[in-house]
Amino acid sequence: MPGSLTPPPKLLAISDLHVLFPENRALVDALRPGNEDDWLLVAGDVGEMMGDIEWALRTLSRRFAKVVWVPGNHELWTPREDPVALRGEARYAHLVNLCRSLGVVTPEDPYPVWQGAGGPVTVVPLLVLYDYSFRPPGTSKETALARAREAGVVCTDEILLHPDPHPGLDAWCRARLESTERRLADLDPALPTVLVNHYPLVRTPTDVLWYPEFALWCGTERTADWHRRFNAAAVVYGHLHIPRTIWCDGVPFQEVSVGYPREWRRRPPPAPGPSEVRIALRSRV
Repeated sequence: MPGSLTPPPKLLAISDLHVLFPENRALVDALRPGNEDDWLLVAGDVGEMMGDIEWALRTLSRRFAKVVWVPGNHELWTPREDPVALRGEARYAHLVNLCRSLGVVTPEDPYPVWQGAGGPVTVVPLLVLYDYSFRPPGTSKETALARAREAGVVCTDEILLHPDPHPGLDAWCRARLESTERRLADLDPALPTVLVNHYPLVRTPTDVLWYPEFALWCGTERTADWHRRFNAAAVVYGHLHIPRTIWCDGVPFQEVSVGYPREWRRRPPPAPGPSEVRIALRSRV
């Protein structure tokens, strides 16, 4: 229309789409950018079945100028019903190849630089998993897991998320941490970053969990200083299904989860959609 104004391009983020649910699938089908140059960061848990994941990422990649994806635990599950029966690293590699065929950026690709509002910033998609270190002080992993089982709080990961070829999820997490830190150390320290991970990089967001035992499956203490070490201007995450922004050391940590229909329906309208990433501008060297 004459005189209508197109909003400037935005760096947007969303997670925990869980498109197995028809209501969530309809939300994804309705997502549209406000500007054809909008980017969309997808912070994991698109779905469990490979066909659903492909549908969602293909749909989004056709609409947004760039889609950046990181895996959640649900993408890494191996459901019995999924024709793609790959496990662990082999499943992740399959997902990376799928994304590359769609033009979607993954944690294995060169980190893109956002040049729009708040930029330039390097967008860093991460896969670092968890190592059961978000546990009560003074307890071992084994004791914490036993207490969680006694409380009836056991993540489905213990059944469906396989660490192959690693001996456990904590070992896979350790390998991912080491390889990722090497890449992060090579970044230009003068250029701020937007760190994107499915799990929160600090433990603080788990303090409000209804079932504190679930924190075991929510991250690793080894990333607690990454926002400082790697010049983060924003951190984006999901997993907890508690969308909000908290601040740590002057850096916004933004959870952008949609969650399950029973959860997002309780929130005030409108229906959930992407959030603009809050980039904390600071003096640059």
